[in-house]
Amino acid sequence: MLKLKICDAAKAIDGKYTADGEFKGVFTDTRKAVKGGLFVALEGEKFDGHDFIGKAEELGAAAVLCRKNINAGIPVIYADDTKKALLNLASYYRGLFDIPVVGITGSVGKTTAKDMTALVAGAKYKTVKTQGNLNNDIGMPMTIFNIDDSTEAAVIEMGMNHKGEISALTAVSRPTAGIITNIGVSHIENLGSRENILKAKLEILEGMKKGSPLILCGDNDLLKTVKNNDYDIMFFGIENTNCPVFADDIVLSEQSTSFKILYNNKKYDAFVPIAGVHNVYNALAAFSAGVKLGVEPEEAIEALRGFEPTGMRQKTEKHGGITFIEDCYNASPDSVKAAVSILMTSEGSRHIAVLGDMLELGDYSENAHRICGELAASKGVDMLFAYGEKSVFTAEGAKNSGMEKVYHFTDPKDLSESLLNTLKPGDAVVFKASRGMKLENVINDIYEKI
Repeated sequence: MLKLKICDAAKAIDGKYTADGEFKGVFTDTRKAVKGGLFVALEGEKFDGHDFIGKAEELGAAAVLCRKNINAGIPVIYADDTKKALLNLASYYRGLFDIPVVGITGSVGKTTAKDMTALVAGAKYKTVKTQGNLNNDIGMPMTIFNIDDSTEAAVIEMGMNHKGEISALTAVSRPTAGIITNIGVSHIENLGSRENILKAKLEILEGMKKGSPLILCGDNDLLKTVKNNDYDIMFFGIENTNCPVFADDIVLSEQSTSFKILYNNKKYDAFVPIAGVHNVYNALAAFSAGVKLGVEPEEAIEALRGFEPTGMRQKTEKHGGITFIEDCYNASPDSVKAAVSILMTSEGSRHIAVLGDMLELGDYSENAHRICGELAASKGVDMLFAYGEKSVFTAEGAKNSGMEKVYHFTDPKDLSESLLNTLKPGDAVVFKASRGMKLENVINDIYEKI
């Protein structure tokens, strides 16, 4: 981050300040303090950043941004709403740089697509990207503040739960190109329908200048209908051969995927060291963004070869002769389908699925869980361990579709114990659930005891 003057920061957020000075860096958590930085005292239902202002000062903060009147030995910037002020400060800071910025959103796959896009952009530009999935109105500004004089491009992930949230994020990040990976049912509980989810995702255009590239999945039933002559829309796909960026000859293996990309009347051999057709879509999105940013197709293809999954997303581990596929970050019917497909491409004497609750699906929840159970049965999964109150419907769907070995649990300890008594060398097992189910705790328990 560049150094900023306190007076300029205060002006940017329409706030008042006690003394001028400079700061470099912004932080909201004293456990991640930045010496010489600005501490922003955020307020939430279960925490109040004002309680940590003294600690931030002890750790070397140069200034503090807060709402309440305080006594401090460092300059203070006052704002009526510190979260809104954080966004306004990030917006001001973003305006200091004339660089390409790719904004990414979508129901599923946006973090993987973001990481792949950053790799591709990095083939030509020194690129800053969203770390992990810090894609909300607190995390996204932190990515903006990571930009400095050496940055040549940025890739920004934007998440949402409600209408208007993408609008706020795109107004700050002002993308020069946008990607929408797909429209599924994630957060349908809050938005009511997939059509409303599409409208919410298209809010990304509000922060983009007319004529900017908008990259969409041409195989998605809703995205393929998007028309807007004010933007340079580019579609990518696998099923729709009319997409300008198209993949075929897909070959899946246990931990990688090879395919060919057809673009501009040429065919390129591509490879990503991660399994699953859904990751071909993510690679196509990244490739499309790259060529729009001026990256040569060959350079984009080469960059994709270096991809590594992050967090709890599709990580494959071997323990005790058993293949564990960890995919516990989030879950929706689309991502469960992808996880089961990966399981079935893995080598194993038995293929076992551990499927936990999918959250925030509202009235669609019961049917969605049944569909996932039916899917597991239709794909030939040998055993299903359903976990969570909602997953009783996953179990029912599998049983009604003819699967015999179906078990349901609501206690994680019971689930761990049953898996430990069941798993044996040669098995392949996938773990998939929404983040709130904390299925990684079950995995770690098994690893410790296996």
